[in-house]
Amino acid sequence: MRLPHNFPFDQAAAAAQVQMRAGHSIHQKFTCGRCGVRQTMAEPNQFFEKGKCEECGFVTDLVATGCNYLLVTRVSPAH
Repeated sequence: MRLPHNFPFDQAAAAAQVQMRAGHSIHQKFTCGRCGVRQTMAEPNQFFEKGKCEECGFVTDLVATGCNYLLVTRVSPAH
């Protein structure tokens, strides 16, 4: 099983910005600092500095621990 990977906050946010400017959507992801459960933010196209775990309620400092994002690509209709 592949473990989730978090990148430094600034690096992940910069990479996500490139994807958003290209017309794609992103959802920020992070690993809970207490229980280790992987979380995905519901709000698209935003980066948050803190994330609250839906499992244990712990608030993780994403600037300190890093994060990643889920990319939702835009597919043009076939012509």
